[in-house]
Amino acid sequence: MEKFASASALVAKRQPDLPLLGLRPHAAGRAARWFLDNFPGDVAYAYKANSSVFLLGALYGAGIRHFDVASLAEISDAATIPGAELHFMHPVKARDNIRRAYFDYGLRSFALDSEDELAKIMAETGGAKDLLLWVRLAVQPLHSRMPLDRKYGISGVQAARLLMHTRNVAAELGVTFHVGSQTISPDAFVKALDDVAKLMANSGVTLDRLDVGGGFPARYGKGPIAPLSEFMTAISKGVARAALPAHCRLMCEPGRALVAEAESLIVKVDARRGNELFINEGTYGILFDAGHMGWLFPVRMVSQPGAAAGRMDQAPVRQDKLLAFSFWGPSCDTIDFIEGPFMLPSNIGEGDYIEIGMTGAYGRALASRFNGYGDHDEAILLDEPMYSMFQPAARVLTSAQSLPA
Repeated sequence: MEKFASASALVAKRQPDLPLLGLRPHAAGRAARWFLDNFPGDVAYAYKANSSVFLLGALYGAGIRHFDVASLAEISDAATIPGAELHFMHPVKARDNIRRAYFDYGLRSFALDSEDELAKIMAETGGAKDLLLWVRLAVQPLHSRMPLDRKYGISGVQAARLLMHTRNVAAELGVTFHVGSQTISPDAFVKALDDVAKLMANSGVTLDRLDVGGGFPARYGKGPIAPLSEFMTAISKGVARAALPAHCRLMCEPGRALVAEAESLIVKVDARRGNELFINEGTYGILFDAGHMGWLFPVRMVSQPGAAAGRMDQAPVRQDKLLAFSFWGPSCDTIDFIEGPFMLPSNIGEGDYIEIGMTGAYGRALASRFNGYGDHDEAILLDEPMYSMFQPAARVLTSAQSLPA
């Protein structure tokens, strides 16, 4: 794959017509090394976040060997990774998926959150005696941008009963929870771990594993967000308070935190109408979260204004004041709209290019081919992401590189 010093260098050389994914594998590798160095247990990458072979290669090169998978397709893909230990952490699975995961792919690690699911797993594995079974608990999604508590998880007396029943058939018993995606402070982990401690005391079972799930944040802007070191401190203290057995092994499932910084999206402006820009990617594609979740990805213009009019040979154009823009995607659907605001130079227009940063988590995974769109080019970028959780401070950007407030 072709490499470029930056998105600006790429645009200057290639003038791409398709939206382009700029990969930064070095950012994924750095994030993985940080988690492996700072989390006191196994780090299982949430495969659903991004399955690019270049980013997976960077994670693997950094030392990631555990993977959280949620479907047979993900299992089939991840099973090709040498030495990978896969954990089927979807709490509700089709019988065929359980059977094939166990017998065809050798998985032994399964999550569940009901008596029915436990019975299903035991039936489809033939009453296997070598299972690592994780009981998924429902926990409060404090300070989470995307709560996950309504769909999965069990609590209270039912959780204690399920733990006892699972203990009777599991070779190893684990508890897992998920505090919600993009959790900006460690409070949810503190509360969840205290809940685990109470449940263990009430149920009287012994845990072999504890999975604190995902939810670790990425930095998308200048808003308040706790450093990841504070999450690690909170988890370590919470585990100590829980007084778990000495042999109990910890695991976490970061997805967003490992790969958000590792991709940018480079789009072309097809038209401008006032403060609305028509771009060649949208909510049916990599910008799903921006349109449907109100995600304010950082943006910067990476071309000379007026490039389409043949003025690339002129001296650098002055950077006009920043204005708030909204985006329309390329499809004919009116919900293909991203309100923003995205702060960009006031002289941006047709033919110019925008780098939309921090799209490495879930962007390509959610993209569809609605209206026939969905093709993307790819290239590797060697510079740093617009923001990082793994450097002392966010990058200082030039005046041409505008970010949301």
